[in-house]
Amino acid sequence: MNWKEIYNSRLCTAEEAVKSIQSGNRVAFAHAVAEPTVLVEAMIANAEAYHDVEVCHMVTLGKGLYSKPEYKDHFRFNGWFTSPSTRDSIAQGHGDFTPVFFHEVPNYIRKGIFELDVFMVMVSPPDEHGYCCVGVSSDYTMQGIESAKIVLAEVNDQVPVVFGDTFVHVSKIDKFVETSHPLPELALPKIGEVELAIGKNCAELVEDGATLQLGIGAIPDAVLQSLKDKKDLGIHSEMISDGVVDLYEAGVINNSKKGLHKGKMIVTFLMGSKRLYDFAAKNPAVELRTVDYVNNPCVVAQNTNLVCINSCLAVDFMGQVVSDSIGTKQFSGVGGQVDFVRGAAMSLDGEGIAIIAMPSVANKKDGTMVSKITPYIDHGAAVTTSRQDVDYIVTEYGIAPLKGKTLKDRARNLINIAHPDFREELKAEFEKRFNAKF
Repeated sequence: MNWKEIYNSRLCTAEEAVKSIQSGNRVAFAHAVAEPTVLVEAMIANAEAYHDVEVCHMVTLGKGLYSKPEYKDHFRFNGWFTSPSTRDSIAQGHGDFTPVFFHEVPNYIRKGIFELDVFMVMVSPPDEHGYCCVGVSSDYTMQGIESAKIVLAEVNDQVPVVFGDTFVHVSKIDKFVETSHPLPELALPKIGEVELAIGKNCAELVEDGATLQLGIGAIPDAVLQSLKDKKDLGIHSEMISDGVVDLYEAGVINNSKKGLHKGKMIVTFLMGSKRLYDFAAKNPAVELRTVDYVNNPCVVAQNTNLVCINSCLAVDFMGQVVSDSIGTKQFSGVGGQVDFVRGAAMSLDGEGIAIIAMPSVANKKDGTMVSKITPYIDHGAAVTTSRQDVDYIVTEYGIAPLKGKTLKDRARNLINIAHPDFREELKAEFEKRFNAKF
């Protein structure tokens, strides 16, 4: 059969497609924006036909109904990352979490550690050669398609065609469901005075010609706003958001000084607004690669003048960084933070630096503040970036270099960039902890 015959023979409704799922299966979704919402909704609607279906993925922008208590006899959420719609299931006991570095997920799938019975993905319509494009999510999505026993695809004509490791032939997919709907979009973050101050402090560590890795949210966008006077910046990042488009259009980001993939932004997934998706569509300057390449520390290390900027929930006096849990509660996941922190440390040119940026305080629901710089991490919290790996911590009050510093000097540097309301209290804890004057 030619590809059109293959495609037409496998077309069906979403209701028919999800009948491929059997009780006891492990079902994984493509990542973030590439999650096939129509197929997920059909799976939920067919819940009575299933018992103990394990649902796995990293970030979801969906409702996560399969993780709710009313579906616990039918679905069991096992997150490789957690999102607002899924994290409560872990605390409630009917969901679970598997720690994993982002760059290792494809290898876990290949080796059968994450053996997939069914993989569900959203793709573009096939081109004239019979190839669909995953569009916004190469990461572990491409390996999921390759390794799963059954692949179900939602063919959405609004998925952008983005170059790189993103194309899959129709023969690799078992069921096609045609849809047409906009991709999920993220609202632009609100950037206040605190975020702007953090952004300016981070920008002090970025030189002309640097290659950047940034996450998503108010702090990364504030950093990007603070880089408008820089020149010849490049991107090698787990993801990009709309702030990168602004700097590219302003000529600040041109990828001309990169030591790896000169002239191109290399990312593993996209998550932002339609403007971002339209920017990436058929743009030779943007290339999506799988996460076992983009986030592999050995690949990260090949970039020149690398600056990695990530965020966290808390840092203790020793420099232990907590980014994915609040006490015993699983909040998110390790993602790619450690991949890039270690890649920067391994930089072949010896110039890589890793920044953990955060506001100095968190505001509780009752309006009170708590310091994010603490003498000890919370009971039950997991260390994301170890004290051996940590490089720079940045808040709105300054920059704390930690690499190569003693425990006392680390604590002093951190207290100096803590919120002023907590510094005296932290100094007292310092003297009690170290039996020494601050």
